[in-house]
Amino acid sequence: MMPAARESLLDAAYAALARRSWSAVRMVDVALAAGVSRQTLYNEFGSKDGLARALVRREADGYLAGVDRALAGHSDLRDRLTATAEWTASAARENALVRAMLTGCWSERLPSPTLSAVPSTSAVPAQRRADGPLPSPGDLVTLIRDRAVTVLSAPGTPRSDTADLSRSCELAVRLALSCVAAPPGEGGVTDLVRSALHRQSG
Repeated sequence: MMPAARESLLDAAYAALARRSWSAVRMVDVALAAGVSRQTLYNEFGSKDGLARALVRREADGYLAGVDRALAGHSDLRDRLTATAEWTASAARENALVRAMLTGCWSERLPSPTLSAVPSTSAVPAQRRADGPLPSPGDLVTLIRDRAVTVLSAPGTPRSDTADLSRSCELAVRLALSCVAAPPGEGGVTDLVRSALHRQSG
């Protein structure tokens, strides 16, 4: 099957989830909305659980791609980490699946796929990947921190500096997550992260 058709099916599933709870989303409606047969949908994802895992995997990948963009978009370390925190807070605000992945709080409206890998018999490489382990909140913090350290540390950086950088990255991510769970007031995530990083480096 063409990757474009897979994306269309995932888009249709995401749109259906915005309108009703996952338990009420029907495979036949997802197929219809994407303009493919129900058999094509089952061939691609295997089951409704397979579709849920693929949808969660795609949203996780989209979120992490946004982290990469935020890290690459500035030259100053503090600006990069602040941008990453801002992206985390806004992605979680706008995307219920990203929010659930980051907080571990899966509401009844959402699919709640097991985070461990499931046995996969799929011939579709993208589905075999989706059937692999899905990131927990802790996994995501580690992934973001490690990506940030890789982007922000110059070749040959002393290990002690890398450890400091790693702590700064983790602090920024965990502050952003606290803002997801309890949205801040005036100034928002930006002021919180900037002042925390300033105190840490000061």
